[in-house]
Parts: sequence; C-alpha cells; structure tokens
Amino acid sequence: MTISYRPWQEGDEVAARKTLGEVDTPQSAVDRPLLGPDAPDPWRRCLVATDGEQVVAAAAVSEARLHPTRLWLYVEVAPTHRRQGIATELVHRLRQEAAPSGVTALRSRYTTEDPAAAGFTEALGMTAIQRSRMVHLAAGALPEPMFGPAGPVLEDLATGSVELTKLVAAYYDRVHAGWDPAEMTLGRAQDLLLAPQTGAHGAVVLRDRAGELGGSVLAFAVSYPAPAEETEAAPRRDTELLVGYDTELPAARSRAAVRQLLAMVAARYPVLLEVDDAMAPVAEVVDALLTENLAEVITETTLVALDGEEQSAH
Repeated sequence: MTISYRPWQEGDEVAARKTLGEVDTPQSAVDRPLLGPDAPDPWRRCLVATDGEQVVAAAAVSEARLHPTRLWLYVEVAPTHRRQGIATELVHRLRQEAAPSGVTALRSRYTTEDPAAAGFTEALGMTAIQRSRMVHLAAGALPEPMFGPAGPVLEDLATGSVELTKLVAAYYDRVHAGWDPAEMTLGRAQDLLLAPQTGAHGAVVLRDRAGELGGSVLAFAVSYPAPAEETEAAPRRDTELLVGYDTELPAARSRAAVRQLLAMVAARYPVLLEVDDAMAPVAEVVDALLTENLAEVITETTLVALDGEEQSAH
C-alpha cells in the first residue's frame, strides 16, 4: 500500500462517496459538504489521500465568519484504511496551510455513535468544549399550560421581523460567549437562521403582557421543515425548532417560559430541537423532560477544540 496526498480535484466528490460510503451520523451529513475544492471566501483547504487511483480519505479546514476564533476541521477515512495514520497525516499537512486571518486554532465535533472519532480528536490534543443534543419531543407529551387574562400569550411573529432578528442575534451571541465566541449580526441572523433559504417557515414568541415586563418576549421558537426523505442519519420528523429565551431573565423564569413554549408548540406535532449545554434554561428543561420520560435524545454530539500556540507542534 502506497498512500499519496494531494489537493481536492474535480471528480473527487464521486470518488470519495464511493469509498467513504453513506454518511452514518447526523453530524456527518451536515459536515461532509465541507469537503470540496479550495475556496477563498470563506477560506478553505481540502486534501485527499489516495491508494493508487482510489480516494481513501479526505480532510478539510475552513474559516467560519460566524465563529472566527477557530477553523473548522473535518476528516473522514474509508473503513478499509482506518487506524493507519492517514487521518493524522492529513491534519498535519493541513496545519501547514496558512489561513488569511492567521487563525490556527481548530474546532471539530463527533457523535456518541462514532467512538473512533473521539479517540482521534483526543490523540490530536483536542479537548471538549461543549455538549449538544438533538432531542425529540412527542406530540402532546406536555400538557398545554392554562394562561389567565393577565398571563403570558403566544404570538406568531414573522421570521423577517426586526424584533425577532434582534432576539435571535443577541441570544446566539450570549449562549456562545466563553466557549465559541460568535459575531452574529442582524444580517447574519437573517441569512443563516431566518431567511427563506434556511428553511425557516414560522416563528412564535411567548410574550409577557402583564406586570413589569410590559409585553417583552420571554421565549421564542423558530420552526424548520422536516427532511424530504427519511434516512438512517436523518429520520423523518415533522418540525425542527430553534428555541431561545430572553437571556436577561432570572433562570427560574427562563425555564418556566421555555417549558410553557415547548408545551404549546408541541401540543399537536412532534418536534426536534438542538440543545447545547450552554443554553442552560433550555438544557435544564430538557433534562427534566428526559427524567420524566417525556423526551428522547436522538443524537449527542461533543464539540472539541485545539487552542494555543502548542498546537503548532502537532
């Protein structure tokens, strides 16, 4: 076996799919498109490993406008060529490439369904920075809350509204601060999370119309459609939600608002939501629902990073 390394070239997409096989985790389905031709904006470098004429592995690093402090790293090796040092060599070669921003820190992720990836990232010196879960909530699992005339109300809100865009942008920045700083602007919030091309097709807010908040939004949910086809990596589901809350609220009130909102949104249709531990009130509500057997974890993902000057030695 003689392994050679070269930049990604035309035709590698088909060749890689043939040897790598179908994606086998939800995150691989999202991340594999990072493999592709080198690009200037956002900057990306991609290398492949070949055994003769066969593409047996590929890896890419890419800048991220939204999270500029680290490069995204994605590596995949064909089952027939794993545990032979190919992935490590690909990462070593990619580390020699210089991003225009000068950023050298890396971020990546793996799911619990892929223990080999966990071992690989640990061997690279990467450490966990966040846990993320995809959680399924069955239709009607929670009793709908009964609100009085002075209590909160549920309102539809256009996904293009300035109020919602400001809420989403502020929430995203706050829950990523400290572990993966974001630079979410109103324009990026629209382009990446709320515009029609993202799949966003509806939004609701739980608004407090009584008392001291004077109509402020307590929590919000943006809905996205299910995949058109069911696959093992992406099972059919009715609604995917981005759930958030007013980060200035006391924790107990945030938790109550999130649970009330979820109960109302999932009253008639099953939902799937992605929950980072950094979204503490949402994560705590989800933990309670799991304890009560009212929710199910579909996938658990660990985000890892390699920071600091010492990484240049790898």
